[in-house]
Amino acid sequence: MQKNTSALLQTYLQHQGSPFSDPGFSAPELQLSTLPSAAVSFKTWHAMEDAERLSRAQGAFLALTQHLQLVGDDQSYLNPGSPILLAQLGAARLRAQGLLGNMAAIMTALGLPIPPEEDTLGFVPFGASAFERKCRGYIVTREYGHWTDRAVRDLALLKAKYSA
Repeated sequence: MQKNTSALLQTYLQHQGSPFSDPGFSAPELQLSTLPSAAVSFKTWHAMEDAERLSRAQGAFLALTQHLQLVGDDQSYLNPGSPILLAQLGAARLRAQGLLGNMAAIMTALGLPIPPEEDTLGFVPFGASAFERKCRGYIVTREYGHWTDRAVRDLALLKAKYSA
């Protein structure tokens, strides 16, 4: 899953045109209010209890599944002749859903409450310009990679803690 996130981001950027496809493109300041950021200091992350760590990841991947669907819909309109990109977006959404199920099973096994599912997108501005949609897709594919990296660390920490 981790390997596929960087391929998805690169494929996404290549299909959006300039400035997205320009070498070295990066816009870390772009955020979506409906998508939690994976950024957290190591000290804060390490001090989190298992329930908080898993709950935040669960909420993030729930939001990501919804956002990846929206990005896929946007790209079907913006890049209908790009089956590789559309397939990668669909696969990412399925992987995020699979990880949600795995995290729910882990939380159940640990006796932790599973956060209720909610509509994280809210109202979507369907009149968004092509550039706004491209920015939204960039943020979603970038954060999908960041959250996947964080989930790998989260699960490795849990494995070390509970397999001993």
